[in-house]
Amino acid sequence: MLQLPTYADVIDAAARLEGHAHRTPVLRSATADARYGAQFFFKCENFQRMGAFKFRGAFNALSKFDAAQRTAGAIAFSSGNHAQAVALSARLLGMPAVIVMPHDAPAAKLVATREYGAEVVQYDRFAEDREAVTRQLAEERGMTLIPPYDHPDVIAGQGTAVKELIEDTAADGPLDALYICLGGGGLTSGSALSARALAPGCKVYGVEPEAGNDGQQSFRSGKIVHIETPRTIADGAQTQHLGQYTFAIIKRDVDDILTVSDVQLVEAMRFFAERMKMVVEPTGCLSFAAACAAGAAIAGRRVGIVVSGGNVDLARYAALLAGD
Repeated sequence: MLQLPTYADVIDAAARLEGHAHRTPVLRSATADARYGAQFFFKCENFQRMGAFKFRGAFNALSKFDAAQRTAGAIAFSSGNHAQAVALSARLLGMPAVIVMPHDAPAAKLVATREYGAEVVQYDRFAEDREAVTRQLAEERGMTLIPPYDHPDVIAGQGTAVKELIEDTAADGPLDALYICLGGGGLTSGSALSARALAPGCKVYGVEPEAGNDGQQSFRSGKIVHIETPRTIADGAQTQHLGQYTFAIIKRDVDDILTVSDVQLVEAMRFFAERMKMVVEPTGCLSFAAACAAGAAIAGRRVGIVVSGGNVDLARYAALLAGD
């Protein structure tokens, strides 16, 4: 039987992250509030170290390594943000890191991962199993595998973002709804732990790309659904299935899983750029894109939006905004 992480683990993770992770800002937008008739609170993890929430889970997990594990180092597979998070965390904690990344990962994420000091091993995401590749390397090198989402320490670390969001917005009342970007479910499940503990009346929604709705299918069928690698601009959500830990928490604590199209993601990217002067990667726009489409469901409500990251190749970013 799985030993699921709890909100107590989120509290412990917050203590480990103190002085290492940024307490990212919660920004407002009068334009968004007026346009959609709600009060939006944007938790901007695009301003986190290495540019995404993933630093929280990676640092929390690696900081719990024993001496032997630290000597051998950490290994991970990732399309980019978890890669950078593990690489940076390993550097800060003085241990080696190997990251398995797809050949088509955004160039900016590949460069950053190497600059943080990690060795990068590439694979073909449409022809090879990244988990199998990584496990073989882990066995050969004696390294500890830290998966991008399905790990209790990773989930607990990710939950600290919404813990902060709820704490920083509590003075004027609880949040009514929370929209969270969903790939493998680490952020969504960790966020749900914090929301259920701190704002039990808050509706919690995970949001994934239309082309990759394995989470939605899993949530509604009651079992983990596996899909082919989805083709979407939200590269951080090109996952094929939820994890055992993440699904168990999502099934128990999340109200629904929603989807948005790539077109909606570009519209959200444009809003962030034009109105809030922020660079947000496509995956980081999932939550706001869904809230924008919610209509009457959010009218007059206090709505938390987790902006998961801002790591995007600038040439690709410009092309998407230009409609190319």
